[in-house]
Amino acid sequence: MAERPEFQSDLFRQGKEIRGEVAGRPHLDAMLAKADDFSAPIQQLVTEYCWGFVWGRPGLERKTRSMLNLAMLATLGRAQEFKLHTRGALRNGVTRDEIREIIMQVGIYAGVPAMMEATRVAQEAFRDHEAAGE
Repeated sequence: MAERPEFQSDLFRQGKEIRGEVAGRPHLDAMLAKADDFSAPIQQLVTEYCWGFVWGRPGLERKTRSMLNLAMLATLGRAQEFKLHTRGALRNGVTRDEIREIIMQVGIYAGVPAMMEATRVAQEAFRDHEAAGE
């Protein structure tokens, strides 16, 4: 990863640590390695404010944050992010049974298509998680 000036703040370093623990170090390294003049400020924003400022706050446990993210991402139909956060949720101690319950809750409040898509994507994430030996 290039040592870009955007990636030097203390908040970035804190966010990078949390992002690597939750999203996985390989994902983080890949995202930062391909950062260019266009995308580096976006990576800075995500890493500092999403991961450093919000995920770094003491008000909620990581498991709770993961559960909230899964519900929101499934509701919004953001499959790629849902898959990433499903693996992160597993790392944060969310069980498969809890993930199923979150998905069922989404089905009631956001609709069956959102529930079915989240189910499919969760199963992919479970397979990827197992394949990675996590």
